[in-house]
Amino acid sequence: QQIFAISLVILTAKLAKADGHVSKEELIAIKQKLKVPDHEIDQVGKIFNKAKKDSLGYESYAQQISQIYQNNPAVLDEVINILFYIAESDGKVSNSEIAMIRNIAKIFGLTDRQFEGIRESRKGSDKLNPYVVLGCTSNDDFATIRKKYLQLSKEHHPDVLMNKGVPPEIIEESKKKMRAINAAFDQIEKMKS
Repeated sequence: QQIFAISLVILTAKLAKADGHVSKEELIAIKQKLKVPDHEIDQVGKIFNKAKKDSLGYESYAQQISQIYQNNPAVLDEVINILFYIAESDGKVSNSEIAMIRNIAKIFGLTDRQFEGIRESRKGSDKLNPYVVLGCTSNDDFATIRKKYLQLSKEHHPDVLMNKGVPPEIIEESKKKMRAINAAFDQIEKMKS
């Protein structure tokens, strides 16, 4: 847990610096998402400030997180989700931030389709492409789409993740991901029926 937390703090610092500067909004988003207790804020601040000096050298921290959760891909998805949340917090996601998040997703072993699914699920339910969220195409039959929906539901359900001992900051993101997955499936179900 501690290695994961430190690695995540460093990744968020490097990401915040990826567009050239760290905004106040990004700092607030990081504190919210990582649920840093007040008694640890100074220590986390020191790690963060050291890490944010430049956006380089994040790969080894991404690899640590990947190794810790290699058997729990939903956690890796949610880390990508958290990174998007932080990148979005200042109102604009830069190309350098997207490139960095995409590279971290590759280090995690996620496919381009999985990355795009996470990115798409960040949109409001009225703007998301339900097929991209579920990792399907509009040519897939309903049984295939339903199977993919059930698989994603099992991977991202907060109760399942809690039972696996997943950190609380990941559980929060999994709830949002489940809403996107459910909204996508509902949308496809209405179109296909």
